[in-house]
Amino acid sequence: MSVAEPRRIVLFRHAKADWPQVPDHERPLAERGRTDAAVAGRKLADTGIAFDLALCSTSTRTRETWKLAVHELAHRPKTVYEERVYEASPGELIAVLNELPDDVRSVILIGHNPGVHGLADILAGSADGDARERMNRRGFPAAGFAVLSFEGPWKGVEPGAAELTDYWAPSE
Repeated sequence: MSVAEPRRIVLFRHAKADWPQVPDHERPLAERGRTDAAVAGRKLADTGIAFDLALCSTSTRTRETWKLAVHELAHRPKTVYEERVYEASPGELIAVLNELPDDVRSVILIGHNPGVHGLADILAGSADGDARERMNRRGFPAAGFAVLSFEGPWKGVEPGAAELTDYWAPSE
């Protein structure tokens, strides 16, 4: 693959979590979250993106979200459970993306707010149609995702380097 071919980054926020008396890292999905994760998986399938890699936070709610969403995809990508994605800032998430090998063309990152929303906003130097306005108006709710496109090597992922091409969130 040439590094000049467009790459895709999908930033996927975990679905709605429950609030039992457990440490934050161990919070499971709420019933609504389980439903929304599967719906988000179908919407991800509708994008037509064949993910080469999934980077998933190690938290219970992100792992459960991904397990439910990935069943809706035609192709199951290699999944890496990455501790650095849990509670990561946009800068920390960029550092993780910068480490990806150049043979990866498309990645989905399953993480948390405010990092996921912040990263989508920071990376998007431009946006198709009203995608940015919709994303920012909604505040990137649970089970929402943003699709970004950029050209160049993963080391070139930096603020403003991508185009926000799509945004989706479950209805409230």
